[in-house]
Amino acid sequence: MRKIVLAAAAGLGLLTMAACSEKTQDAAEATASSAAEDLSASASDAADAAGDAAGEASEAAANAGDAAKEAGAKAADAAGDAAAAASEAAADAEAELKN
Repeated sequence: MRKIVLAAAAGLGLLTMAACSEKTQDAAEATASSAAEDLSASASDAADAAGDAAGEASEAAANAGDAAKEAGAKAADAAGDAAAAASEAAADAEAELKN
């Protein structure tokens, strides 16, 4: 009789451990699933941030290009004005020498 009680207790212990193991496995699966969702969300956020940064960099490059064109145009105008002024000064000097 004592052996039967011990065997029943051992069987009950094994069933309890199996149930506990199943709960642990379910908890581990839930944790892994949650971690995978968090990782996916983080990767998506990182991709969005990288896309935003690339867009901002592209816009900054376009603005820099526009500024460079404007500066080039102003420099060309200034050079043209300086050349015209130099030509006029040379003509004035030549006219004075002839007088």
